[in-house]
Amino acid sequence: MSNYYPRSPPPLRHPVPTHPTYIPDPPSTPVSPQGYQRFTSSPPAPSINAPIQQQYPPNMTGYSPQFQPQPTHTSQQHAPQFPPQGHVPNLWGVNPATAQFGMQLGQSAVAAGQEYVQKNFGGVVPLSLLKHHFNVSNSYVIRKLRLLIFPWRHRPWTRKIRRSEQGQSEWQPPREDINSPDLYIPVMAMVTYVLFSALHAGLQGRFRPELLGVSASTAVFVVLLDFLFVKLGCYFLNIQGPSQVVDLVSYGGYKFVGVILTLAVGLFDFGGTANFLVFMYAFLSNAFFLLRSLRSVVLPDAINTPANVGTVSHAQRSRRITFLFLVAVLQIVYMGILVRV
Repeated sequence: MSNYYPRSPPPLRHPVPTHPTYIPDPPSTPVSPQGYQRFTSSPPAPSINAPIQQQYPPNMTGYSPQFQPQPTHTSQQHAPQFPPQGHVPNLWGVNPATAQFGMQLGQSAVAAGQEYVQKNFGGVVPLSLLKHHFNVSNSYVIRKLRLLIFPWRHRPWTRKIRRSEQGQSEWQPPREDINSPDLYIPVMAMVTYVLFSALHAGLQGRFRPELLGVSASTAVFVVLLDFLFVKLGCYFLNIQGPSQVVDLVSYGGYKFVGVILTLAVGLFDFGGTANFLVFMYAFLSNAFFLLRSLRSVVLPDAINTPANVGTVSHAQRSRRITFLFLVAVLQIVYMGILVRV
């Protein structure tokens, strides 16, 4: 029979924390003999808004470094930085110095061009008159085109007069007076005629690149021929005006609207009779428009006329009326030349 010797249980051991935290100052909570703080519960979570701060145990020299990160302000918006005046940003891979030089060169070229035009053509056609005849609006262009196509019921035809800053009477610009001639519609109508004639020839299978130059040359020749005839008639009849040259060119360029209308109808191939009727209507509309519009140039009134345009006698009036009808009738020749291109 073996003897039984009871054994005593082993002593209890407290677990040592694996991540100790050093407490430099005397804590308010109990501390173990080894110098570590015990927590009866989970340690409080650090505040989000509180700055991050960590302390380290003293080193051999007794210095306790502290780590204090600088706060970052990600939500702060800085004011936009604009380039200085005269600085050209680097866009599309262009060097700013090259772009600045190009802008200066362009400004110099424009200034030189204006000086050349003013020096060589300022005596013939002042730039102020050109600006006056290009002073148009969208509503004016629409109403003017309607007037050119349907001039039969338009009233009145008298141009309006205003007082300038110097106290002299002058014609109102086209923007303010539909009866005033302009250069915008004649220039745009001439360009459209050149393109339309090329399209018309292309649909008929006879287009060639030289046709654009031929059409442009024919258009300029017809306008110059019409202008020279009217100008010579005004010279022999002693017809004077403040802006007669520009006005006559404007009136001579309105015929392109009827020519474009005739070419547009010819694209649908309605037949020769339909094209002839449209051409005759366009001619009559342009002739009637010139008869009523050129009256302010050929037969100026004493009441509705600027001060530098004089009145005419009865004999001069009869000759001018005949000349005015001749100008209107010759439009069929000019328009016939333009339509056959």
